[in-house]
This record gives sequence, structure tokens and C-alpha cells, in this order.
Amino acid sequence: MISDRVFHGRLAFQQRVLPAYRVPFFDMLAQSCQSMSLFAGLPRMDEGIANGRLQTANYSRAQNIHIFRDSLYLCYQRGLMNWLKDCDPDVLIVEANPRYLATPSAIHWMCARGRRVIGWGLGAPPLSGLFGGIRQRRRIRFLNQFDALISYSRRGADEYAALGFPRQKIFVAPNAVAPRPSSPIPLRLPQVERPTILFVGRLQARKRVDNLLRACSEMEFKPRLIIIGDGPERVHLQMLAGQVYPSAEFVGAKYGEELKPYFSQADLFVLPGTGGLAIQEAMVYGLPIIVAKGDGTQDDLVRESNGWQIPPDDYGALVETLRAALANLTRLRKMGAESYRIVSEEVNLEKMVDVFVEALNFQRLG
Repeated sequence: MISDRVFHGRLAFQQRVLPAYRVPFFDMLAQSCQSMSLFAGLPRMDEGIANGRLQTANYSRAQNIHIFRDSLYLCYQRGLMNWLKDCDPDVLIVEANPRYLATPSAIHWMCARGRRVIGWGLGAPPLSGLFGGIRQRRRIRFLNQFDALISYSRRGADEYAALGFPRQKIFVAPNAVAPRPSSPIPLRLPQVERPTILFVGRLQARKRVDNLLRACSEMEFKPRLIIIGDGPERVHLQMLAGQVYPSAEFVGAKYGEELKPYFSQADLFVLPGTGGLAIQEAMVYGLPIIVAKGDGTQDDLVRESNGWQIPPDDYGALVETLRAALANLTRLRKMGAESYRIVSEEVNLEKMVDVFVEALNFQRLG
């Protein structure tokens, strides 16, 4: 199954929301299709997701009806069937999430016309609790409706396969938000008196920037700490920094080219909490990474050769890993070079689009 980088058909793509960081991917994918239409709605106000605007793909806005929250969350997308009938696709890609209540109707409509549906998702981690068995059986029935699955990570692919979904119909498209590097790796001095640590992300409690501030205060040689981002925790974090690490620099939210000088001058990129969309961008600038383990998408980016994955909410592990990283700047430079190689050759938007086109063509020929 080798992608020819073009899908000669009409593609419809369903998403709950259209975050700004996904726009480059969708526009690049649209350029590889005969036509592509995206259906997505707006997030809840408190989600902090910046909406994107497509340049190439056609966009239809869903009316998202959000029901309940957290583990009980459900979403109904009003207008899905009208959109589907209007774009009349050869293949439909949907988020492989049974919490989206309109999706089964769309799958049924496609199957009734002998057309294929592909699910795209993080994976299917084991379920537990009182109703774990019932939920697992429901999940299996839901996944078995798809003609193929595209996973964000190898771990996700393994989870789908463990539920009995045919391995040959599972594709791995490592989660990417940046294209292949177009510039050489920034030149950095072999040694610096005070290494620079960089954090980029929304300032939320789950990002655990508080742990990063405290960890820096425990280092024998105090690093320069630059925190880029804004959010509900900013005031609290600045107050905490005044108490435990006054030299921490809060520069606010930065985007695009504004980030370039910060990535270029940093020596180490650290994300102590969940999330991590900025990891790949940091690697484009040749930075080694410390990141908390998450949903598996980090596994394809952060390896022993270019960084460290630490348990989430483990302050001791963060301190120990940070100390080990800063103790050997020569090793950090080598790890940064490996980060640059990974995003140049293995994980980037071009590779991600290639896998999607491969899956689309597999469905077309299969």
C-alpha cells in the first residue's frame, strides 16, 4: 500500500471543532484530493480552543449541542446529514468517538450507498469501573462499523488491534502540527553559563507549570526559565514565581514567527503536564524535550535518543530528570540534533497527509 499522494475522489471530513493548529493539515490534505469538505462546530466557551480558518478545504459550520461534561460529555452536531448529502462524498472520515451522537446516522447513510467510512482517533485505552464491560462492548460495536481506522500513534493502533479490529486496516499517522523543517537547525554554543528552559502552552492547572517553577528553584545552577502562554492560571503562576523563582520570565502568548527567537535561544523544552502541541515545533528548532507521559502521541516524538518522558504529576521525577538534563549540555546538543532528524524524516505534516492519502486510496482500491 504505497500512497501516490493524490486521492482522486471527493472527501468529507467530520470534526467536533476546527482548532487553529489543525488548519495547515486540513488545507494540505485538501490539496491532495479532488475535493474536500470539512464539517465542524464551535467549542464550549471555557475550552480555550482558538478557532481556525481554512484556505483550501471547503468548510461548513455545524451547530454543536454540548450535553453534560467531563466523563458524561456528549455532543450532537445539528446539520450533519444535510451537509453530507450536499457534498455527496466518495469517502467520509469521522472522529472515532462514540460520544458524538449524529455520527451513526452518517455512517449508515454512507454504507447504504456502498461508500466507505474511516475513523480517526487517539486509540481505545482499557476501560474499568462498574460499567466497563458494557462500555467496552459498545465501543467494539462502534469501531466495527468502520472500513478502516487512522490512529494518532502506534500505541493507539495497538489498542484498536487489541479489540479485534483487523491490523491491515489500521493506519498510523503520527500527530503533526508543523511541516518538515525548511531551515537548518539553529547554531548553539557548545557550552553556556546559564542554560535556557522554555515552556510554550496555555497556562492551565493541568500543564503543571507550578511544578516547573519549583523544580527550577531546586537546581544547583539556576537556569533561565521562559514561560510563553496565557490562560486562567497566569496570575497565580506569576505570584508563585515571585515566591519560589523570581527570575522566571512570563512573556505572554506568542504565535507563528513571534516564537522563532525563543525557540532558537532555548537549550531545553519542558512540558511538565498534559497536552503538548508545541513539542513538534520545538523539535523543528533542534530542542531536546522533557514531557509528561500522555495519550501515546508523545511516544512517536519523544524517545530516549532525544528526550525524556516522565510520569504525570510526579514532581520528584521532574526534578531528577531536569537535573540530569542540565548536567550535560553536550548530550543535550546531540539530543536536539536527533529531535531535528525525527521531525525532518518521520513526523511532520507531509508524512501525516501521506498516511491519510494512503488510507483513502486503500479504501478506493480495496
